[in-house]
Amino acid sequence: MGDIHKKSDRKSIQGTLDRLYFLKKSAPAFLFWILLVLYFICNLIISVSASSGASIMIGGKSLPFYTFAGVFSSISNVCILVVAVYYGKQGFVAALTVLLIQLPIVTMSVVMGHNLTSLPGVCLNIMTVGIVILIYRNNKKIDDYQESLRAQAVTDMLTGLPNWFATTELIEELIKKKIPFAAVTIDMNGFKVINDTMGFDVGNEVLIEAARRWKAVAEGGASGTLDFVSRLSGDEFTLIIREFESDEDILNSIRMYEAALKDQMDNIGYDFFLSASFGYAVFPYDCGTMDELISYSGLAMQEVKKEASSEHIRKFTKDLLKKENTLEMESRIKNALEHDSVFYMLQPQYDMDHKLRGFEALARMKGEDGKFISPADFIPVAEKAGLIDKVDSAVFRKAASFVGDLIRETGSDVMLSLNVSVKHLMKKDFLVEISNLIASSGIPANQLELEITESIMIESVEKAMNCINEIRKMGVKIAIDDFGTGYSSLSYLNNFPAHLLKIDKSFIDKMNSSDSSKQYVAAIISLGHVMGFNVISEGVEEDSQIETLKNIGCDFIQGYIWGRPLSPEDAGKLVKAG
Repeated sequence: MGDIHKKSDRKSIQGTLDRLYFLKKSAPAFLFWILLVLYFICNLIISVSASSGASIMIGGKSLPFYTFAGVFSSISNVCILVVAVYYGKQGFVAALTVLLIQLPIVTMSVVMGHNLTSLPGVCLNIMTVGIVILIYRNNKKIDDYQESLRAQAVTDMLTGLPNWFATTELIEELIKKKIPFAAVTIDMNGFKVINDTMGFDVGNEVLIEAARRWKAVAEGGASGTLDFVSRLSGDEFTLIIREFESDEDILNSIRMYEAALKDQMDNIGYDFFLSASFGYAVFPYDCGTMDELISYSGLAMQEVKKEASSEHIRKFTKDLLKKENTLEMESRIKNALEHDSVFYMLQPQYDMDHKLRGFEALARMKGEDGKFISPADFIPVAEKAGLIDKVDSAVFRKAASFVGDLIRETGSDVMLSLNVSVKHLMKKDFLVEISNLIASSGIPANQLELEITESIMIESVEKAMNCINEIRKMGVKIAIDDFGTGYSSLSYLNNFPAHLLKIDKSFIDKMNSSDSSKQYVAAIISLGHVMGFNVISEGVEEDSQIETLKNIGCDFIQGYIWGRPLSPEDAGKLVKAG
């Protein structure tokens, strides 16, 4: 029921709230004028028909015109009542004005013209005036009550700024109308210390003062943009910036809010110098939904906090999303380790006659929704987060225990290959771990193979060689994984105590489509044989690749063509069937 001409300063926060709420519920302005025009037309018809002696034939009966005066009188009064009900103060004034103008005219018609047919109209006119006044008074009470409820619903009671509900309403409105805007998440720096040392009362005073300063900036217009600042909760605020031309305009506006805190707060009984962290994202350029916008601006703000630099403003970029995904994945890995839910699968390895050589144990993990998480997603994160050794150890323990039991049960000579990361291998207690693994699982040492990459040579050649030699003394086999993609120094490889080279899948993929790639794979196999190594090719997926590898002397293959990763149960069935 709001006033259709209600106006507020467009730069003010209150003005934004008024446009957001009042205009949504106002009746259309054009209908206001249509109803008034219809009212005057009806009264003109009433005036003409009341004084006319003419009649009209309807259904074979002659009806005088003045009998229609009551019909049009009712229509005119309905029009004026609708105006009074739906158009607030303006409707009340308009309705009362036309009624008070009409009343003496109708009264004079009765008194001076002795036109008694207008007498009911006079009474109805007087009653309508009373009804319009009652409607206005009642609507005024309802509007005041609704205004009070609205203020409570959209206002933060501590600072007087709009709250989170009002902010989301504004964001949804802007997105719906496809109006570009920046959402800025603001968080006070060191506010917890103020609460902890000075108490919550002082903390509240600080928030009130910060809100006062920011409201002054928003409504002062100096930023050149249209700003809307609100408090979400605690010491977190949001700033919505509209009517900007470039990122520089957004930054300049944010800097004004940053500068507003720099002046000493000495009006609350204590002297404080405050600062805040600002992260922002821009609709529609960075994202298209409210949830993404709030999430991305918050992510940028958190990055400011982490960097702890003198620069307190950060725009959302896609690399921040990657960092967030990394943190989420790290949390998932930690959770899986804590609940011992990292598991393994076993991929078969065969000789060229399709005889089972053994299995490579592959780390696997599921999310909380039960869906598999790709190793390509969680292994790199585990390496960066320093968790890869724990993932390795979980797989080692479970896979060795299963294969050890399987060997004892079947008497099979299958080999178990375990991938070892460089960081894991270089740990001080790695040798103790392998020794304990053999003892606890009962797997024969000569049926255990550790796969390491050539990059171990970059870490520490002497330490790596000493560790590998000790592993060999235990009887454990050594394989060089992903050969040809890493360090590949012949001087080191010539003395490397390994017995197997693994050719990376990337070379096998190109082998039959490029003669040079085929020659390269043949050269690796020949080199391995010269150095006394057997050679296994990874990622074999086509019959033609098997034929080529046979022709150039490869010893073993591993890949989907003969065996996808299997569950322990299926791997056990494969061994028993063989």
